[in-house]
Parts: sequence; structure tokens; C-alpha cells
Amino acid sequence: MNKPFKQRLSRIILWFVVGFIVLFLLRLLYGYITSKETLEPGEQGSNYFGNVGNLRKNYASEQQGFRKSDFILGGAAEPSSSAKSGSPPPTPPAKNLQAQAERASSQKYEKTASVRSVTSDFEKDEALLRRAAKKMNALIQYEQSLGNKGYRELHVVIGVNPMLFDSFYVAIQAIGRIKAKDISKVDKTNEYRQLNAKIVSLQKNLTSINELKSRAGQISDYIQLHDKILELERQMQELGVELGNFDAENEFCSVRFSLYEGEAAREIGFAQRVKTAFEWTAQYYAILIFILCGIVATSFLMLLIIEKLKILQAITKRFEN
Repeated sequence: MNKPFKQRLSRIILWFVVGFIVLFLLRLLYGYITSKETLEPGEQGSNYFGNVGNLRKNYASEQQGFRKSDFILGGAAEPSSSAKSGSPPPTPPAKNLQAQAERASSQKYEKTASVRSVTSDFEKDEALLRRAAKKMNALIQYEQSLGNKGYRELHVVIGVNPMLFDSFYVAIQAIGRIKAKDISKVDKTNEYRQLNAKIVSLQKNLTSINELKSRAGQISDYIQLHDKILELERQMQELGVELGNFDAENEFCSVRFSLYEGEAAREIGFAQRVKTAFEWTAQYYAILIFILCGIVATSFLMLLIIEKLKILQAITKRFEN
């Protein structure tokens, strides 16, 4: 009796040991497959520019070569001297209106790239970013530096020539370790056409009001007309500034780059992996054994109950007989 019992006990222990070793090896292999580097403590995952407003808008078009002055009809960028003197301004030439219509037919769009990167050599990668911008004749339109050494952040918005946008986007991906990147393109053609339509309408109103000034009337009427002219010129100035963003001289695509300083990524050593795998295996193997013991104990109790019921049934039948 003793020998078979010992053999069975040895086999059970052997199976438990083998199961533990198999689970341990699987966990160790899983650690190698899923990750090879530690997380950088200085890494930030949030989008900085999502909380910053009033950033410059950059627009580009499929057609190039328009002059900035072409976007403002009849000198809308400044109050005209003729308006100040009381004489009606000159009517915009027909070729300006034709050029306006041609520009309105071109596609206008806003193209923005967002890149977030982490580096352990902040100064070096910052210098690489600035050299890349200088090489591509890009313009740094917004810059914000944050944090102390070891936890520094640099956030820049760079205006890039549309023809060099793709090359610049590829070049900056060699800076640090890229953690997130995306590109978005939004059509702005309708917005551009609406601005042109508004400024043309204001120009017509201004011309009509200036014609009224040549007629006889009371001084109060002239004052009201003068105030109306100033208001129209102010609106035309604002629209002229907005249209200036679409000017060929100001046509850029935006690159929003965030550089975070963090510790260098370190490869996890074998001893650390073995320790982690052993702790995980011991924890979950103990839970598994506990569950199995519970199942066995429950099954044993169920069998005992069934046996007791059979005995009770047998006794009942004897009494009945």
C-alpha cells in the first residue's frame, strides 16, 4: 500500500513541477516578444498644441505666383486717402476682378503635420531640428520651451514651403524617438471664396457711399456717411489681413513638433526578466492550484453526498419491502 501511494504522490508532484516550469518558460518568452525596452519616465503623451489657441493658420494652393496686393481690391488694406479727403476712390480695374475670379477657382487647403518625439540628448536633437528647418528654408512661427534640465520640453510650429513639406516631414522623423505622428489636410476653398465675395461686396458699398458724398445735404448726413466709410474700411482691412494669409508669399504648410526630454531607453537584462517571470508564475500558479483544489474538494463532497443519498435510498427500499 505504501509503495503505490508514494509512487502516485511522486507523479503528482512531478506533474505540478513540470506545469510550473512550462508556465514559467511561456511567461519568459512572452516578455521577450512584447517589449525590449523600459518606459522613459520623462515621456509625455498628451498633445500640447491641443490646448493652445490663436496659432497662426497656414494655407497653400495648387496655383502659385499671385501678388499680395492682388488679394485686396482697391487698396482695402489701408483707409484710402481719397476717402479721407472726401472724393470717391477709383473703381477697381476689370483685370483685378478677373484675377480675383481666377484665384477663387484654385484649391486652397490647410495641411498640418503633428509629431511628438522623446530624446535623451535634448540639445543635440534641438540643434538638428533647427538645422533641418534652416536647410528647408522653413520659418519657426511659434516656439515654447518648458521645464528644467532632465524634464525639458520644446514645442514649435514651423511653416514649410508646400513643395518641401514631405521632405521636411521625413527629415524630422530622424530626431529623437518618434512616439506619435499624423498628417491632416483640410480644404479651405469655400472659406477663401467667401472672403473674396465679402470684400467685393464691401468695395461696392464703399463706392456707392462715396458717390452719395458728392450730393448736397446736411452736415449730420455727411458725418454719418463718413462714419459708415470708416466702418467699411475697417472691415475691409480685417478681411485684407485674413486674405493675406492665403497670399503666395505666405503660403506654408504647418509642422507642429514637440520634443520631450527623457532618460535613454535601457534594454531589460536577463536576470530582471527571470525575476519578473518567476514572480508572475508563482503568483498565478498558486491561484491555479487553489482553484484546482477547490474543484477537487467540491467534486469529492458531491460524490459523498451522492453516496449518502444512495444509502438512504437503499434503506428506504428495505423498509418498504
